[in-house]
Amino acid sequence: MSGNRVLVAGASVAGPALAHWLRRRGAEVTVVERAPGLRPGGQAVDARGVAKEVIKRMGLDAAVRAARTETAGAYTVDADGNVLETFSAEDDGGDGFIADIEILRGDLSQVLYDDTHDGVEYLFGDRIAELAQDADGVDVTFAGGDRRRFDIVVGADGLHSALRAMVFGPRERFVRHLGLVLAFYSVPNEFGIGRWMLDHQDQGRSAGLRPLKDDTRAMAMLSFPSADFEVDHRDIEAQKNLLRERMAGLGWLTPRILAHLDDTPDFYLDQVAQVVMDRWSHGRVGLIGDAAFCSSPMSGGGTGLALVGAYLLAGELAAAGWDPEAGFAGYETRMRSYVEANQEIGRLHVQSRDAGPDAELDMEALTPVIERAINGVDLPDYAGVPDSANPVSPAGR
Repeated sequence: MSGNRVLVAGASVAGPALAHWLRRRGAEVTVVERAPGLRPGGQAVDARGVAKEVIKRMGLDAAVRAARTETAGAYTVDADGNVLETFSAEDDGGDGFIADIEILRGDLSQVLYDDTHDGVEYLFGDRIAELAQDADGVDVTFAGGDRRRFDIVVGADGLHSALRAMVFGPRERFVRHLGLVLAFYSVPNEFGIGRWMLDHQDQGRSAGLRPLKDDTRAMAMLSFPSADFEVDHRDIEAQKNLLRERMAGLGWLTPRILAHLDDTPDFYLDQVAQVVMDRWSHGRVGLIGDAAFCSSPMSGGGTGLALVGAYLLAGELAAAGWDPEAGFAGYETRMRSYVEANQEIGRLHVQSRDAGPDAELDMEALTPVIERAINGVDLPDYAGVPDSANPVSPAGR
């Protein structure tokens, strides 16, 4: 079938999830990833509401659940370790603050890669260097020197998307810094962390530890307010120096957590930001996941947006006979309200932190936004669209 050769840039979550659905809809899929392999670790990400239904339709519910962190809940604590608040993974039917499906980003990426690598071409250690599109396709030059032609190109390369900058314009036009910086890295579990996450907050800064499946290690989480963010997202040493500087003086277990900065294998630090765009496509080039509509880690919805977006984008393109204009338009129409709700949740969570520990959110006004952010998108069955490997019924049962 012509018209369905698709190149996807990025192999974290959105890229392999999109590859899964594109392959099932009949596309020939190539995924290019500039890193030499899958990146391990990372923050814990959640699947709530409609995102869990997408996982079922992928036939990956058992695999994803087997890789969960199995966090039982979370305690917020004071500087002496006294518990102030308790949140259980069973709250709100598993869609609460600690989600029933909570998994490290790297582990979810691995599940998606394992599911797709036999039927999808993965190019690690390479990237798109140049592209030129015309009415019939997109000519791509890779940094490694290869030149190929595709019918559609999709950027799933994250907040700092190089493809977005190449096709849509500079990052400053779309990235909105929310005034917070987050860091994650694994540490030896010398703290006795069991199945409960611990979180300490003081004057806008926070330090936390969450359990991992490997109980000999724990995941450290640190954050601090910052009006701007000018550290290169690839300059690891500069990021570590900034973290030490900004977290100095925070009590609880923070000094012991920081002591492992130089021996951790998976350090990550970045700004808390959102990507706001009027449209997520230009001709035959589209965007998905954080590259298109990052809602920030504070929303708790970024993984849901990636998984749902992958299902809808592949479905709409196939339903449109691989016509990019019609397919991208259908995808944007279906996703826009869902994206906006998740971005509003992300902004509100940052604002509530800024307001201090005694601030109270207007839950009556917030409840419908939360519901829209969790379940506020329809998942068509795409009954008339090819599905070459449907392991479950369209309803996911």
